Amino acid sequence: MKKFILSLLFLVPSIALIAQPVLDFGIKAGVNNSKVTFKKSEFTSESIIKTHAGAFARVGFGNIYFQPEVYFSAKGGEVLESGPNISERVARFDLNHVDVPVLLGIKVIDGDMTNLRIMAGPVFSILASKNVEDHDNFTKQYLKDHYFGYQYGIGVDLWKFFLDARMEHGANNLYFQSNEGLNGKNQTFMVTVGFKIF
Repeated sequence: MKKFILSLLFLVPSIALIAQPVLDFGIKAGVNNSKVTFKKSEFTSESIIKTHAGAFARVGFGNIYFQPEVYFSAKGGEVLESGPNISERVARFDLNHVDVPVLLGIKVIDGDMTNLRIMAGPVFSILASKNVEDHDNFTKQYLKDHYFGYQYGIGVDLWKFFLDARMEHGANNLYFQSNEGLNGKNQTFMVTVGFKIF
């Protein structure tokens, strides 16, 4: 019995030490390749290049980590209408968001200075400003003030720096005009460079 109790006395602190979370906090910035997609066949979507910048926190438990973020993100896209011989641009969306993703990740390769990660989770977006080059079918009054989506991607850590590549899809409509049946969703590919402050 004494051996059992002594074993527990040594085992419990060891488990607590292993399970102790690791906290990182830092800044991040990168490039967005975004577009607004519509289901109507006569409209096609073209992507535009924008940027994002903000902050992140990462709480890790072994190979698993939880990463909430907040950042300012510029997105949008162009919409083309297909004609008999040519496609004509009919609208351009220029949107500024505050994005809050909440990601769950796994370190596939976990080294002392370098690791490889995969991640996924929901993202909540609030439109800070919105502009649409008006067309008969597209005006900014039909843009929603907030929406949500999901992100997934891969990342590499190298000492205090990291590089992430993610895909973001809108889960509900960013643009909703019921009369014309125009339901648009955000789609963005992101490349991010980050730095862990501590």
